[in-house]
Amino acid sequence: MFLASTKTWYLERLVYLIAGLFSLVGVSLGTLVSPWWYLLNLVVGFNLVVFSLIGFCPMAILLNKLGFEPRVRD
Repeated sequence: MFLASTKTWYLERLVYLIAGLFSLVGVSLGTLVSPWWYLLNLVVGFNLVVFSLIGFCPMAILLNKLGFEPRVRD
């Protein structure tokens, strides 16, 4: 079993947190307001796949500019 460190808020951890929050908001709004909100989950999932395959993530770029340092280095 892999257990990630929770001592600091590093960039990769924040990306997962924000993706999870956006996904929960998309499901909630899709259920309560309009099914069109389920598209938010599609966008989040697509961004996570793109990030894992090629390393490009707009949220990671924004968080890096805000001063959060990545834990994983090349």
